[in-house]
Amino acid sequence: MTALQTYLAELTAIRSTGAAVPETSYYSALANLFNAVGKTLKPKVNCVINLANRGAGIPDGGLFTADQLQKGGGKPVAGAIPARGVIEVKGTGDESIVTAKSAQVTKYWKHYGLMLVTNYRDFVLVGKDEQGEPVQLETYRLAADEEVFWRMAGHPAGDAAKGQDLRFTDFLQRVMLHSAALERPEDLAWFLASYARDALGRIEGRKLPALDALRAALEESLGLKFEGHNPKEAEKWEHFFRSTLVQTLFYGVFSAWVLWHNENPGRKDRFEWKQAAYQLQVPIIRTLFYQLADPAKLQSTGLVEPLEWAAAALNRVHRGVFFSSFDQGQAVQYFYEPFLEHFDPDLRKEMGVWYTPREIVKYMVARVDTVLREELGRPDGLADKDVVILDPCCGTGAYLVEVIAKIAETMKAKGNWDAGSAEELKKAVMTRVFGFEILPAPFVVAHLQLGLLLQNLGA
Repeated sequence: MTALQTYLAELTAIRSTGAAVPETSYYSALANLFNAVGKTLKPKVNCVINLANRGAGIPDGGLFTADQLQKGGGKPVAGAIPARGVIEVKGTGDESIVTAKSAQVTKYWKHYGLMLVTNYRDFVLVGKDEQGEPVQLETYRLAADEEVFWRMAGHPAGDAAKGQDLRFTDFLQRVMLHSAALERPEDLAWFLASYARDALGRIEGRKLPALDALRAALEESLGLKFEGHNPKEAEKWEHFFRSTLVQTLFYGVFSAWVLWHNENPGRKDRFEWKQAAYQLQVPIIRTLFYQLADPAKLQSTGLVEPLEWAAAALNRVHRGVFFSSFDQGQAVQYFYEPFLEHFDPDLRKEMGVWYTPREIVKYMVARVDTVLREELGRPDGLADKDVVILDPCCGTGAYLVEVIAKIAETMKAKGNWDAGSAEELKKAVMTRVFGFEILPAPFVVAHLQLGLLLQNLGA
């Protein structure tokens, strides 16, 4: 059973005794849930129920990293403050959304800074805004109301629970990782992919007229139709469209954030996801974000929250450390592989989307350039006006990007790089460099990567 299914089954078993009280009787099931998810993290995170009074009362629980616990005892080291926040619990009949604004929660929040409020079916993470005031950071609702929740809990292996397994686990992991340092590309990739999965879960299986305009924009820009010749094919293509849309949006936000950072690496203002339409000069991306920025469309798709949460995660990144992991200008190109790996590893494997290390790409392109110069009588190599380049399976455009960079490098080596040179490069790209890709999401990212490279080169 999954962590969610086990949690629901334990709640139901306790309730079926007829002797449970609304709040405290279910503490063990909640602690087991957090511990089941927490043990998958590095470092492991443990839930401890009923903390000692540290001057702000007694929170119902706390989330401690493994190094904060006594060896063998599982109890917090004396004086330890839970590194991943505290927990306030109410019965399933209470509304945690209201509770999250209570005086009791405010008191805990002032002392601990981060806390999760729950009534076993709703979960609200409360933290600080830019002014240091309490703010709801993320929320998750397992069921619309108490009656629906207990009905779902009574069938933990049913569709209602199965459909939420991954998204709910993702949410709990994000809660436990919220106060952890966010520096490594793989950690940010997981966060963004987690939010993207949440976004996909919100639009999968729902008829949303607001998606029609986004679908039309994607189809027109890509020159394809997301449709099948029979119901099974149609269902597959519908999933393909929604997955492609979500990947494009969230990777677009990441790419806009990279450009936002590159404008001024030392900047102190906050990144907003709606800036993506202005940061990115790639037509398909701008079209999508302009469509999505329409308030009427935003609310009906349910995509606002995960996009806001993604932007908040980007604002928590230690940018100096993060960007030191990439060569200048390479973050957008080489971040897609870890993002896709976390977003949908099964689709990645099924479709054969595999990452080629940049070192190999650079070597192969350089080797072809050398052969052209030394063996085929083309002294400008790939920059020669009679050389045509084709990548028949270009994926996210890694080889095309390196080819264009090599052409630009050769042109710059001749000196006098100016606006005319940029136009000459643009012409070379449009007439001599070709790539084909049958998968929509990598195709969009390839467009994005080539567009950003040309933008950076003034073309």
